[in-house]
Amino acid sequence: MLLAELVAVSAAVAATRSRTEKSRLIAGLLESASPGERSLVAHYLSGRLRQRRTGLGRRGLQQLPVAAAEASLTVAEVDAAFEAMSQLSGGGSTAARTALAAEMFGRATAEEQHWLRAVALGEVRQGASEAAVVDALAKAADVPLAAVRRAAMLAGGATYVVDAAFDGTEALAAVGLTVGRPVLPMLASSAPDVAAALAKAGGGGAGGEGAEVGVDAKLDGIRIQVHRDADEVRIATRSLDDITTRLPEVVAVVRALPAQRVVLDGEALALDATGRPHAFQDTASRTARSTSPVAVTPYFFDLLHLDGTDLIDLPARQRWAALEALVPPEHRVRRWVGSEVASAEAFTAEVLAEGHEGVVVKSVTAPYEAGRRGAAWVKVKPVHTLDLVVLAVEHGSGRRRGWLSNIHLGARDDSSPTGFTMLGKTFKGMTDEMLAWQTRRFRELEVADDGWVVTVRPEQVVEVAFDGLQRSTRYPGGVALRFARVLRYRDDKRADVADSIETVRALAAGD
Repeated sequence: MLLAELVAVSAAVAATRSRTEKSRLIAGLLESASPGERSLVAHYLSGRLRQRRTGLGRRGLQQLPVAAAEASLTVAEVDAAFEAMSQLSGGGSTAARTALAAEMFGRATAEEQHWLRAVALGEVRQGASEAAVVDALAKAADVPLAAVRRAAMLAGGATYVVDAAFDGTEALAAVGLTVGRPVLPMLASSAPDVAAALAKAGGGGAGGEGAEVGVDAKLDGIRIQVHRDADEVRIATRSLDDITTRLPEVVAVVRALPAQRVVLDGEALALDATGRPHAFQDTASRTARSTSPVAVTPYFFDLLHLDGTDLIDLPARQRWAALEALVPPEHRVRRWVGSEVASAEAFTAEVLAEGHEGVVVKSVTAPYEAGRRGAAWVKVKPVHTLDLVVLAVEHGSGRRRGWLSNIHLGARDDSSPTGFTMLGKTFKGMTDEMLAWQTRRFRELEVADDGWVVTVRPEQVVEVAFDGLQRSTRYPGGVALRFARVLRYRDDKRADVADSIETVRALAAGD
């Protein structure tokens, strides 16, 4: 299959907001792909490479060769090129990688170059969610949607069960939880407060009182899924990356458990000498490299498999009972079980006072729905807001191509030559109407445009919500926003009354 065919479908997927149409487009391309290409095509239509790392970065892709006049690249050739890049290491690898990239991009048309650059940097914005790919795969292979969904969850994603889907329902049914192969983690939806979360997870009314629920402390650590088969232990992150060698202390804890085959879900968290959690980036740095001096402690909240028995379809109450019998209290997430809102709120206050980021309210009757985000798990976290100033904005890509999208956020800073200090970027929370408005607005404020970033006069105030603050060596203010999203633009405020860097640092000190 020519890459041009895939790029055209990717553009069409990005151009529509209809999930049904996205699924139809993806299904059509999967049907036209040869059996050996289907899995690869599914990866690319999901906006990611088959390779975890290629070594290509933004700097190496700033200057591209002259685009080809006609399409000739195939998806197989693209995959082979990226695979060759991923295998390079040691002396001379940078030059060899550059040569491989130049050859591939030199054979690509302008549209293909734009897509290849985006996929290499993880910036394909086409709105082809996992759910849309699952729907498309069920259509293309003419198999039940439920069968594809379950197989995809247990295999780590829809792209890994493409061949099984085309082999039929029995092949999909044969895909099960395998100790040693990470499954997609169950996810939580959100609620504004504890009462609303209890009503959502417990099925209660407006007052929040309903069925019994579990309320877990929400730790600000790294999500880990740990598989043990005898002495063999594997640790995967939320994105299913293998970090086993970086967390020997977690391996030791799991090897000490009185079982031979287990799959656990939990968090790895770095603690200070008093037992309070370190800042998120301290934990993140420890899981990113084993040489970090910060030690982490595992805390588990779910058990998916125990000595030959899969537990994922059991009610949460039964999974929790098995977890409590297996894992000692010092390695379990704190949990309150009940139905009274006042007691749940009191537990939440305790959790926040201990330095954690919130709670997750969980149905006691729900199975473990790998990869799903629904009402069975509902997170509650305090929301912070700031009024910041837009310093620059980036050209959109994928579905947002033609708009100005990702905004650079700054706080007032009298010590800075520009009067502002950057705290981060975001495109979260923007509606199409907001994108259209800000494209017009920032063109009015434009100072310079290098083709990627439009620098603007620092005049527009925007109200953003964020989950927390962390230390940063990337930004000169030494602090950065976590999970920032736009709430609204503040035309009623001038830039000189936006929040200051001192206010932000004070929040970070007490965060």
